Amino acid sequence: MPHSKKQKLLEEDTAASTDDDNSTSSFERLGTDELANVFGFLPPVDIMRARLNKKMREAAKMTIVPMTDFLVNSLDKYNAMAAMTTALPNFQQISISNFTHSYGNSYGNGEDPDEDRAEIYANFTTHDITIISNFRKLRCLDLGRTRLNGRYPFLFNFPLLQKLNIANNFDLKWDLEMLAGLPLLNELCCVNNFSLTGSINSLRVLKDTLTKVTMNSCRHVKGNFMNLADFSHLKKLVISRTGVTGDIRDIGERDFPTLESIILPSGVYGGKGYQFQRISDAPGIISTLYPIYKQRPTLLKNWYAKLSSNSPDWYHGEIIDTTNQLPNPPICIFFVEAGSRVGYQWESDNGYPCEVNWLDPEPDRNSCDHEKYIVELRAIQWRVNCFDGHYEPPSEDEYNLIVKDLDEMPGFYASD
Repeated sequence: MPHSKKQKLLEEDTAASTDDDNSTSSFERLGTDELANVFGFLPPVDIMRARLNKKMREAAKMTIVPMTDFLVNSLDKYNAMAAMTTALPNFQQISISNFTHSYGNSYGNGEDPDEDRAEIYANFTTHDITIISNFRKLRCLDLGRTRLNGRYPFLFNFPLLQKLNIANNFDLKWDLEMLAGLPLLNELCCVNNFSLTGSINSLRVLKDTLTKVTMNSCRHVKGNFMNLADFSHLKKLVISRTGVTGDIRDIGERDFPTLESIILPSGVYGGKGYQFQRISDAPGIISTLYPIYKQRPTLLKNWYAKLSSNSPDWYHGEIIDTTNQLPNPPICIFFVEAGSRVGYQWESDNGYPCEVNWLDPEPDRNSCDHEKYIVELRAIQWRVNCFDGHYEPPSEDEYNLIVKDLDEMPGFYASD
């Protein structure tokens, strides 16, 4: 009996070994194309480890690497990327930052670098950023705080690139015209790129592909936002803190046909943060934008305008409030809604509103919307306290009296 058990175990081990040999043999019989397909289901690190022989290395070079973000923010990661540029040239997604975890290292300067910035990193060990140009199948490129200095034309020569994010690269010099080298670009995000130049009109080469455009704090970007009005796939347009101009009243029913959200700079009439000169200007601005708000409210989501600090109507309060609990002067205007009813309010920049100026009549009591209207109206009215009875900013004397009474009110401050 013990002998037969031992024999059985030996037979099972032999069978298992035979299965392993068969599996290995089957894997080795796979052609290069088939191996490349198998590798296409693995993350890049595993593909690199699987390159055990010449055939596998050739298969890796053919593999379309899955969309997996690879962040280069250290010397080790840079060296890994350098190896991948030849071993996995069909890399599709990469994020590049500065050498946060490897002090004393930086990327080499580009063309026409800022000399003062170059001097700061003159003693750093430099590394070649141009190697990423080997990734000809790149679809997503994220450049964040890279400390790139100068022009790098190769960054805008990826024919399959769909998403480009360039953020906090203060000395990276480029022009919007360079986007012509990215013919399939869907999403463009540029934030805090002080050396970016060009006209928004240059985006027209991407009219049939762009779905999202974000340009924030790119002050040298110029042009009229209406140059993008016929972009048939554009869903998001954020161009705040730029030199872009225009007039929101120019938007027609057929303009921006697929747009879901828009934020325009203060240089656009009716843009977010638009500044006007007199308190008496507010009703005219609101009445101009009201039809747009009713027809396409998403275009004015989170919209506000404010009284310019250069306005003769602008004033400070007499009481200096270091706690920011007393209401500041209500110099901003916002749209408000209660049910389907639309109006607007003046409000301070620290959240104290005036009464609502309603633009629509109250919903009929028998309408299905009336109950929702009442609930939302109460929430709006509950916030109106300091400036109750005021439908526009109080005079300077009235404001000082309101603040003085609140300042002397027991229990007004949270610390009381």
